[in-house]
Amino acid sequence: MAEARIRLAPDPIPAPAPTWLGAHWGLVLAVAALVAVLLLPTPGGLPVAGHRMLAILAFAVIVWMTEALDYAVSAGVIAALMAFLLGLAPNPANPAVLWGTSAGLGIAFSGFANTALALVASALFLAAAMTATGLDRRIALVILSRVGAETRHVVAGAILVGFVMAFLVPSTTARVACLVPITLGIIAAFGVDRRGAFAGMLMITTTQAASIWNVGIKTAAAQNLVAIGFIERTLHQTITWLDWFIAAAPFGVAMSVALYFVMTRMMPPEVAEVPGGRERIRGALAALGPMTLAEKKLLVLSVTLLGFWATEGVLHRFDTSSTTIAAVALMFLPGIGIMTWKEAQPKIPWGTIVLFGIGISLGTALLQTKGAVWLADLVVAEFGLRHASALFILGVMSLFLVVIHLGFASATALASAMIPISIAVLQGVETPGINIVGMTMLLQFVVSFGFILVVNAPQNMVAYATGTFEARDFVRTGLVLTVIAFALVMLLGATWWRWLGYA
Repeated sequence: MAEARIRLAPDPIPAPAPTWLGAHWGLVLAVAALVAVLLLPTPGGLPVAGHRMLAILAFAVIVWMTEALDYAVSAGVIAALMAFLLGLAPNPANPAVLWGTSAGLGIAFSGFANTALALVASALFLAAAMTATGLDRRIALVILSRVGAETRHVVAGAILVGFVMAFLVPSTTARVACLVPITLGIIAAFGVDRRGAFAGMLMITTTQAASIWNVGIKTAAAQNLVAIGFIERTLHQTITWLDWFIAAAPFGVAMSVALYFVMTRMMPPEVAEVPGGRERIRGALAALGPMTLAEKKLLVLSVTLLGFWATEGVLHRFDTSSTTIAAVALMFLPGIGIMTWKEAQPKIPWGTIVLFGIGISLGTALLQTKGAVWLADLVVAEFGLRHASALFILGVMSLFLVVIHLGFASATALASAMIPISIAVLQGVETPGINIVGMTMLLQFVVSFGFILVVNAPQNMVAYATGTFEARDFVRTGLVLTVIAFALVMLLGATWWRWLGYA
């Protein structure tokens, strides 16, 4: 009878496969937004090309927010939309003639001629070299081996590692991907539950430290270079590595201190110290063996490059992009080289480079066609910014960026969409003496505030994949960090940044 009952038991009902609409709702919504904006009457004072760029912007924002398409694929679709929609629009210089698809495609790929793109691509090659040689892991372990075995010292050490690595590894995702296995090793050395308070606290600290120093260091993240690209192309000025660091370092230091206290107070560890913890970390370092020739070459190259970055405009006039691409060229030369092209190629996230180029093109086209200016005029009028103080403008725009970042999984995409509009807003206000370049840099700092949701940044998702913390722990600590970060923006805007002439 038992066998009969077993045979007669119904098979489990398989879950229904999602419909095409259910699986691609984000893409459907993006297309609907594109069509809806295109069908609206063109407002007075807005060129047809600007109207169509706003439609493309709506499509891009929804695709990026919903991750309806892979970022590289979305870049290709946006380029095609620009080629045809701009190509079939009247030329703003001669409305009687269509722009032409060739000209439209040229605008779509104009971002690839931006020097900031060369810097992003070069930075990704440097990050790949760090990973391939293991130098990033060695640096992290050297620092951690000296901080002690008390949990509070380990937390401080994780923040210090994040600070040092931000100088040498110009890719946030690469930095966190390197540190995650080291952090897991520390958790194992303490002999605690991988899903316990200490494990979660340490992993979140590692991730948030990386995000904090994205603000502090110009070359630490691709989104910073998006802003630099727009500043150079639109405002015909640039911000040196040292100027950025002088402005942002106080924020990074203050936020690092805040991160230590927030994490140790909100997620107190279940252990205070582990006997032999430092020795275990040193054992992991010893297992790496002596430094290889490739590591030594890369360390010399990285420190030299950092020296060139820090002295730009002081000891020499070589810009950051040129020195970085020269360093990468040296990295591949026979004899001097650290790795071969064949070794590097699979380690490069080419989609990031494609997204960066098209993102710059999108923003540039919004500005060229007056689409960003028209949208900015609405923002200025609605929020009463035209005669507002620089500090009030900074506060309103910062809050706007913090809120809209909740819908973005990429700060690079957020910067591509919002920095051109921010520049247009700043150009539209009538505040005497406002520093548009400086204010754009300050708003770019806020673009890197991916502290709240796991899905707000790729590095957050890398850490979350370890299963060491719950998303709600990331949210509740991230909310506190975001409030502190916004308060710091306002405090520095009224003091340090004002004294520097930026706010």
